[in-house]
Amino acid sequence: MKLKDIIKDSLNRLFEIETEDHFTVESVYYRGDTLCVSSQLGCPVRCSFCASGMNGLIRNLSYDEIIDQYRIAVSEGMEIKNIAFAGIGEPLLNWENVKKAFYHFKDIGLKASFYTTGFPLKNFKELLELPHNGVSLSLHAVTDEKRKQLIPYGQPLDQILDVFKDHLSKLSRRKRKMYSIAYLLIGGVNDSEEEIQKLSQIARDLQVGVSLLKYNEIDGIDYRSTSDEEYERVFLQLRENGIRVTLSNRYRTRKIGGCGTLMINRTVLTK
Repeated sequence: MKLKDIIKDSLNRLFEIETEDHFTVESVYYRGDTLCVSSQLGCPVRCSFCASGMNGLIRNLSYDEIIDQYRIAVSEGMEIKNIAFAGIGEPLLNWENVKKAFYHFKDIGLKASFYTTGFPLKNFKELLELPHNGVSLSLHAVTDEKRKQLIPYGQPLDQILDVFKDHLSKLSRRKRKMYSIAYLLIGGVNDSEEEIQKLSQIARDLQVGVSLLKYNEIDGIDYRSTSDEEYERVFLQLRENGIRVTLSNRYRTRKIGGCGTLMINRTVLTK
């Protein structure tokens, strides 16, 4: 793996890294201490709102290719304390390599967290038991019909939530704060009052908070972001229902490195 380019804005640093078979994969340095790493070339889950899976899966990244993203960022002067397995790919679908990389990062003193759709369930169960520093379950819908639209190759909701609830029920309130539901708010798709009410019920049942993400619009994908007013309305509805909510920070709403914006072979796909 070798560094191909660094794309910068006022907040983020996006690393384009070339593999030996001449694909590029992306990782993002943000917040002054965190590196978001990719686990696959492309993504087989193919979320309909996400640039990362537009062309499906090419292949898994090897263990070395995952940790090389960290090594390259460090060689460019980035100070890294945290690793987020939240880049291109579903970490659970490259589980053995991701797990090995996770333990490497922990061994050298880094904190590691995950974003995952929870598929496949066997690996999701194992992930929940790891000595991680956070797991956010990417839900994005509260009905199977809507989730199938947004996450075509995900797991049925009841199966995922049953596994999540079973694990969380064994934890103290303090430890449950390491877990959350990620909900990407897409204008006119999953933002109705009824859906947010159902989301509140799910979060309350699990006793976890919601990471309310704002959609980053992407060329070639026919979804729209919510207005600031719509975003605030959903935030207030969740808060009024007693749900702990975190909002998309300024790093996650950037054209480079924001949620759903990472891709392979960027120059090809954006022409």
